[in-house]
Formats: sequence, structure tokens, C-alpha cells
Amino acid sequence: MADTTLTIIAQSRTDSGKGASRRLRRTGLVPGIIYGIGNDPQSISVKHNELVHQLENEAFYSSILSVEIDGKAQKVVLKDMQRHPARPFIMHLDLMRISSKEVIKMSIPLHFLGEEEAPGVKEGGTASHHFTEVEVSCLPADLPEFIDVDVSAMEIGDAIHLSQIKLPEGVELPVLALGEDHDMAVVAILAARVEVEEEPEEVAEAAEGEAESADEEDSEES
Repeated sequence: MADTTLTIIAQSRTDSGKGASRRLRRTGLVPGIIYGIGNDPQSISVKHNELVHQLENEAFYSSILSVEIDGKAQKVVLKDMQRHPARPFIMHLDLMRISSKEVIKMSIPLHFLGEEEAPGVKEGGTASHHFTEVEVSCLPADLPEFIDVDVSAMEIGDAIHLSQIKLPEGVELPVLALGEDHDMAVVAILAARVEVEEEPEEVAEAAEGEAESADEEDSEES
């Protein structure tokens, strides 16, 4: 879990609907909502420029956040965020309240370590990342900011599966409970593709053959 708690400064709002959201965005605010733990959902707004600055920190997406609303703080996690499809704007923010005693599920980024040292890469292979994040389940206190995957010993043809990831204590991968078929490869070292170039004589012979075939077709037509 991250050592530093990230804080969002928000304001409560009572207006709702698309029109109200558009008015907020025009003033540089992002509409959002906080829900969970049996309490009523609460509509909020956050300054767009401050939110964009927070999003530059990878930990913001996978950490316990402290949201201060009208001077009162509560613990939340980021569950969803809507971006404008064509412009660099955040359209909406969904935050979920958490309890220290309740297990939560979050998507956590994977950090791949030791690629340059991997024997398979040194031999010309390429590290293929099948996943860049995984969903974990754990208590909030055990939530990792990221998970390391050490590939430094991988040879060409090797793969690391979900079940082989070293997880922090108290952290699980829910997908593994679905059976062996869901134990997918996270990263593999693939051999470099070798393209065989045709020899000049072979190219000439192929071109000559195509020309002869074309002449024969022309003769038959005439």
C-alpha cells in the first residue's frame, strides 16, 4: 500500500442532470458521485485542473484516497472515470467509500522487472506483455500500489502465468478461483521473427514464369 495518502478536495452539490453537469464543466469543475457502505450516494464536484494533476500519479488509480468534502474527510477508491472521447477533459468521476473491515476489488498495475537482463531478450527475443494490470481482492490496508513481475530469468519460450505472480500478503487474484482455464499467461518471451528474403535468381525466375504464363493466356484468347 502507498505510504502517502492522496487527497481530493471536493465540494458537495445538490443540482443534478445533464444540464447541471454541463454548467459545472464550463466553470472548470468535474461532476462526480460517492457511493457505498450502505450510505446514500453523494453528488460532488472537483476542480478539473487539480484532478488532472492528481492523475499524473499512477498510484491515484490503485490507492486508498482521502476525499475532503466541505471540511470532512472520508476514505474512498476510484471506481470509474469518464473522459471526453476526443478532447483532453475528464467528464465524470465515480468514487466508492470503503470500510477497513470489508474486502475490496481493484485493478492494480503490473511492473515488469529485469527485461534487459532476461537471457531470452539478450538472445534477441521480445517480452510480450499480455496484461498490464490485474484485479486483486484484499482488505484496504493490504491494497498494493502495484505488483512486481520479475522476468530477469526468462528464456525464449518461457511464460509467467497469473498463478506464478508473487502477491503481497493478504492479496488474492479472484480470477484464479474460476479454474485452471483462467490461469492466463501474463508475459512471455517470444523468439524474433526471421524473414527469408528471396535470392535475386529466384525472383528473376518467378518473374519470368509469370511472364510466360501471361503469354500463354494471351495466345489462348487470340
